[in-house]
Amino acid sequence: MSDDASHNILVLGASGLIGRTITDDLRARGFHVIGVARHFTPAQKISATDIELPVMSMDAAALTQLLRTHEVNIVVNCLGVLQDGPGSDTSAVHCDLVARLLQAIRDSHRVIRLVHISIPGTAEADRTAFSTTKREAERLIAASGIPHAILRPGFVIAPSAYGGSAMLRALAALPVDLPAEEAATPFQPVAVEDIAATIAWLAARDVADEAVRSVTWDLMQEQPISLGGVIAQFRRSFGTAKHVRIATPPVLIDLGARLGDLASRLGWMPPLRSTAIAELRRGVTGDPAGWMQATGIVPTTIAQAVGGRPATIQDKWFARLFLIKALIFASLVLFWVASGFIALVISYDAAAGILRAHHFPAALVGPVTVLTSLMDMSIGVLIAIRRTAAFGLIAGIVASLGYMAGSAILTPDLWIEPLGALVKTGPAIVLMLVALLILDNR
Repeated sequence: MSDDASHNILVLGASGLIGRTITDDLRARGFHVIGVARHFTPAQKISATDIELPVMSMDAAALTQLLRTHEVNIVVNCLGVLQDGPGSDTSAVHCDLVARLLQAIRDSHRVIRLVHISIPGTAEADRTAFSTTKREAERLIAASGIPHAILRPGFVIAPSAYGGSAMLRALAALPVDLPAEEAATPFQPVAVEDIAATIAWLAARDVADEAVRSVTWDLMQEQPISLGGVIAQFRRSFGTAKHVRIATPPVLIDLGARLGDLASRLGWMPPLRSTAIAELRRGVTGDPAGWMQATGIVPTTIAQAVGGRPATIQDKWFARLFLIKALIFASLVLFWVASGFIALVISYDAAAGILRAHHFPAALVGPVTVLTSLMDMSIGVLIAIRRTAAFGLIAGIVASLGYMAGSAILTPDLWIEPLGALVKTGPAIVLMLVALLILDNR
């Protein structure tokens, strides 16, 4: 291990798409890396130096203590949120945290380089809270006088996928196509390994090196390519390049974005939201010449990163299920809420009549009808909210099994009624099990 590799590197957002790859890559190169995130999945916690901390609630003094305790030489900030919503505030994450981090670096009285992950483009083209707050963070860093490198990666291609990267894979796997205008949007990608290599290159440089004291680089392939071209490379990988597709009208994309905004208020993080569509239509472009000249890195092209590798069956299943996941959860929410509402409000007499017809105790007919209807609607609401979705799905499975067992004992003839309501409960249980198994985002 070289002396340069003895640097202590703090990665904020080490559980994310970029942050996780950077953390693992730097460790493989021999650097000592402290990965910090609000939460790591059990699969991600592979090192004792991965720390779960509520970074967003830490003040400058707490951040200063973190830097001093771990004798940090380099901070890599990968934290970011796409859109305001419950638990997500673009200004708080992109601006307020950066301001506290800069203060902490000054107060630590250590020579520390800040490597900040931003977005490509110009301030004149910024239209969303996401892009304007990202740009404000750049201004704060540039004005701080602290050694820094602002990295502006293009569309990130990584082995893992969620959010926008997962959505493009889904579009490549399914028989749908983007409108021509969206497909023609400039969309320069970058392999996540090139981002990691850049940070490793910076980490090997002395923090006091004036040549890289304050740099801003666009990280992306040189060759121009469109959004449609990126999706086409994924199609080659999936073997779906020659499949017939249905063009998606722009109005459906806008409707999907609005529905995504609504879902985000319930705690979900759908890839199709108004900010995502606005940024997609803006495009991803930049000039990587300065980055390439300084580091000597030749960026991996999308054809090399994706097109040259056949997709695995895991890749294909994930891509096909990704957008269908929203449909699965929406249908389950509608199923439970509607069934409870119909029995309680629209067809109360008919629902109660079923119990009476099977000699159910008269005093219990009303309470049982009301309680089961309210339970059904409650299960639907629980599934609709991200934080309680797992509990709602388990409750739905248990309730369905209870209905089936109870009917087998009390009203066995319902199993052979013409519409087969109880028989259809079995597939509903299987669908809830599928939803439970694909609930994780990362």
